[in-house]
This record gives sequence, C-alpha cells and structure tokens, in this order.
Amino acid sequence: METEAVSRSRRVRKERTRADLLQAALVLLKDTSFSSLSLREVTREAGVVPTAFYRHFANMEEMGLALVDESFRTLRQMIRSARSETNPDHVIRSSVAILVHHVHEHRLHFHFIARERFGGVSSLRQAIRSEIRLFSSELATDLARFPYLNAWSTDDLQMMAGLIVNAMVSTAEEILDLPIDRREVEEEIVRTVEKQLRLVALGVPQWRSTGNAPISLSGSRIRSQ
Repeated sequence: METEAVSRSRRVRKERTRADLLQAALVLLKDTSFSSLSLREVTREAGVVPTAFYRHFANMEEMGLALVDESFRTLRQMIRSARSETNPDHVIRSSVAILVHHVHEHRLHFHFIARERFGGVSSLRQAIRSEIRLFSSELATDLARFPYLNAWSTDDLQMMAGLIVNAMVSTAEEILDLPIDRREVEEEIVRTVEKQLRLVALGVPQWRSTGNAPISLSGSRIRSQ
C-alpha cells in the first residue's frame, strides 16, 4: 500500500513537471506565436519525454488555456487588494504600481497575453477577452461603492471600468516594448496612464446617462441650467 509520504512525493513531482511544461512554453512563446508552437518543442525545452505531456494536458490548446489562467490569476488577486482602498486617487496609484511591478515580475506571461490577445488561436483569444471582461466586471462592482457612482446604471459602470482596464492593458504592452534599462521612459508612461485615469475620474460628475442628470461628487443630482 502506498504510503502518504510516497503519495505526496509523487504529487510534488507531477506538479513540478506541469510547472516546467508551462514555463517551457512561455520561454518559447517569447519569440513565436502559440499556433506555431509544437508539443515536441515544449517537452524538449522542459526536459521531459513527449508522452509525459499527456499526463498533464489533453492537447496543446488545453495547455494554452492553462497559461491564460495562470497569467491572470495572480494579477487579479493583487489588483483586487488595491481596490479595497476608499480613496479613488489612492486606488489609481496603487493599481498602476501593482500592474507595473507585475509586468516586470512576469514578463513572459505578459508577452504571451499581448501576442495571443489578437493571435491565431480563437480559444485563447476568447479566454483572454473573458479574463479582461472579468477584470472590468469586478472593477465595476467596486466602483459602485463610491458615493458619486452608486446611482450609476450597471451599463455605465461597466463602460467606465472598461475604459480603465483598457488603459491598463495598453500600459502593460507599452512597458513590454521598452528596453529594461529605459526607466525614465517607463516613468513617463506611468505618469501618463495615471493622468488618463484621473481624467476619467474627473469626468464622473458631469456624465449624463440617458434620462439622468449628472451626479455631483456628493452623490446628488446636478440640475440642468
């Protein structure tokens, strides 16, 4: 009968092999598209035999979807903690700082997302779009708790959240395109996106949805002149 220690050791080895396969794919995807990547290339880079691949993934597409999930999961958790702030300006600064840090810590993941967001594998494109929509939906829910936004419609909150998320995605892609030693350019990119997000926030009181008057920062309706 298999001991608990043997079972745990086997589970650890299996998890390590899966992680090695995903990392190998990310390394290769820095210079190629997912649609051009082969199973044999991934297993060779990971240092395992091709048959070992099928103990972890049914096919390459399943591995690609696992990469999408892995690429977004940690970032979503970190951004969620930043959104617990009650001061909108603090939320903007914290979220941008977390995004920039995460891009540097997980450059291969972001290279993969940036390339496959418009890539040739439809299931990956759809999965990435779903993750971005989830970001927007979570942000829209958080925005609704601010006094001057709690009277907005769900559609309007989703629209504002989409503007914010799109700005952050574009920022991540700009940072990826920079040489690592161009810190002064990166700082300018960060200042620009913070200004963009503050501009969105400043426009909130004047926004007039269909049939609604603009809402002031105190949460009251602004009368038409």
